[in-house]
Amino acid sequence: MRRRRCWLVAVLAACSPGRSGAEVITVERVVDGDTIDVRVGERVERVRLTGIDTPELAHEPQDVAECFAGEATAFTASLLSVGTVVRLERDVVGRDDYGRLLAYVYRVDDEVFVNWEIVRHGFALPLSIPPNEAMAEAIVHAARAAQADGAGLWTACRD
Repeated sequence: MRRRRCWLVAVLAACSPGRSGAEVITVERVVDGDTIDVRVGERVERVRLTGIDTPELAHEPQDVAECFAGEATAFTASLLSVGTVVRLERDVVGRDDYGRLLAYVYRVDDEVFVNWEIVRHGFALPLSIPPNEAMAEAIVHAARAAQADGAGLWTACRD
């Protein structure tokens, strides 16, 4: 089966070959290590970074943050400060059960693959959920390198 990946353009659900004039997508907020809000025109969309899983923050008063959650969120924020222009690459399934966009995120100015960077520096683990597996192998390699280096959560969160 051949997969077709689409660039996120002005209309989030559309994928039109040869379309030009895509709207600028900017980071509005880092929610946690693997979730951001982006502004597309007048709309704000929540984006879940595909292929990775960072430790969970304590979003409710009764919750307890997982090991390295704050550090993962801070690292993502260092890569994606408010106003950063990004490109979102979608895989097969475009949204999760919570309505969030699922995307591989790239900074436009230097083409840094943000999902990979977060894993490579030890702030996330690979999370492959079929059929969204286009970058799974690269992300697993990044995690193996981070583990070998003892980076981030690989050292900080040992039992």
